[in-house]
Amino acid sequence: MDVPRLPGTARLGFARRRDLVLGSLLDRLAELNGDRLLVEEPGGVRWTYVEAAARVRRWSGAVAAKVEPGDRVVIATHNGYDQLLACLAVSRAGALPVPINPQLTPSEVDHVIADSDASLVVRDTDVLDDSSARPPDEAVAAEPGAVAALFYTSGTTGAPKGVELTHRALVGEVGRVAALPPAVLRLDAVLGLPVAHIMGFYVLVAFACAGIPVYLLPRFNPVTVLDAIEDRRPSIFVGVPAMYRMLLEAGAEDRDLSSIRAWGSGADAMPPELALRFKRMGATATLPVIGRPIGQATFVEGYGMVETGGGAVLKVSPPGINRGMGSTALGFPLPGYRLRVLDPDTGKPAGTGHSGELVLRGPGVTTGYWGDEAASRDVMTDDGWLRTGDLARLGPLGTVVFEGRAKDVVKRGGYSIYALEVERAIETHPDVLEAAVVAVPDERMGEVPGAAVRLRAGVELDEAALAAHASEHLAAYKVPVRWLVVDDLPRTATEKVRKHELLSRFTAPNA
Repeated sequence: MDVPRLPGTARLGFARRRDLVLGSLLDRLAELNGDRLLVEEPGGVRWTYVEAAARVRRWSGAVAAKVEPGDRVVIATHNGYDQLLACLAVSRAGALPVPINPQLTPSEVDHVIADSDASLVVRDTDVLDDSSARPPDEAVAAEPGAVAALFYTSGTTGAPKGVELTHRALVGEVGRVAALPPAVLRLDAVLGLPVAHIMGFYVLVAFACAGIPVYLLPRFNPVTVLDAIEDRRPSIFVGVPAMYRMLLEAGAEDRDLSSIRAWGSGADAMPPELALRFKRMGATATLPVIGRPIGQATFVEGYGMVETGGGAVLKVSPPGINRGMGSTALGFPLPGYRLRVLDPDTGKPAGTGHSGELVLRGPGVTTGYWGDEAASRDVMTDDGWLRTGDLARLGPLGTVVFEGRAKDVVKRGGYSIYALEVERAIETHPDVLEAAVVAVPDERMGEVPGAAVRLRAGVELDEAALAAHASEHLAAYKVPVRWLVVDDLPRTATEKVRKHELLSRFTAPNA
């Protein structure tokens, strides 16, 4: 099928549309980009926009034959572009996609299926290749403000919760990048992000809208990524800080990464010195004929979370401008977003320089947690602002300076691990009386979970046994890396564990 490319004004018109929805996105993009390359994966897999749109249409017919509009469909496939296309197909059929990380254990998957009351579970996209199912001619109509998908994340209750994200959150804002002229800029990217993670989903949709082809790896491996950058000479790489640390350990500074014009990071705080090192490995441009790279790359950091549908704040460090790289400022809010810092005592907006909880509002903010009104109320202020659980203070010129996380959460390689969920899993062991989990600093992953446990009298358990038990209930990245068996836990007067004091036991020189 040969779809003629539309003139440049069509890109601008697409970017300005406010009615973009997930189910019709690829149909629209195929009209805009035709046979331009959308994605490549290892093994020779290549999809143009037209080919991918046809795949989504075909799959939407199979979904429509199995579910009703509004039903939830869990996408439990391997990590890859097919997982994104399956989500688009489900949405095109009028149902709600629920993508999940393939690293989850069977019990965690079962929880998501039960909690979302899913009508269909797709574990392999082969089941969607049903030639007998007639695909809808058009995507089922949806309002941009309606819930488009559920992304599950752990919460303070310890059990993963379904975050409701609208079409506007997942498509509406990133659609603006379609005004970029990719054919002129010759942009392309190498990625190794999980599609079911909001950052991976957000980045892939944004690049698709911008007409930026991606080479998507099924899993992140630092050597494979470095090989791909040297061999394919892409202009963009996006990862979480832990990936950058692993790239450095794998010998990034001994490789030719000068094709990179922009490095991107999100999901966790990026160490400024690490970002600067990668800026120097990339380049602003390559001189013609002699092929000599000049200048530095740009480094782009995004701040957001599942509850914001991806990025809400952006910080850009252009080539050659390294002053401020040591700053912890988050950057400036993206269009449509507003930020506030609330005074912890009064709950009212704090003045410049005063610390408090960061709250925000904007087009990507969740409508709530699926089937959990209490949790939905807890995450929003009375006047409709999202509580991020992060501590911050207002800086000059409208910037916000990050000061730490108020929520009891471990950020391991960009993944959020909520302590209570891990503690409850550990405490299912019959010989464990109590567990307390803290975020232990780690040079490679940023943070890793450390668990202190109290055991029944006379019982002896080693780290391997505790880790094996935890692995039966948790995804591998949630299993504690550090363990301490303690006689008692430090507590406050109200019997809460003093986790800051507990953390010092893990970080002591002889720990």
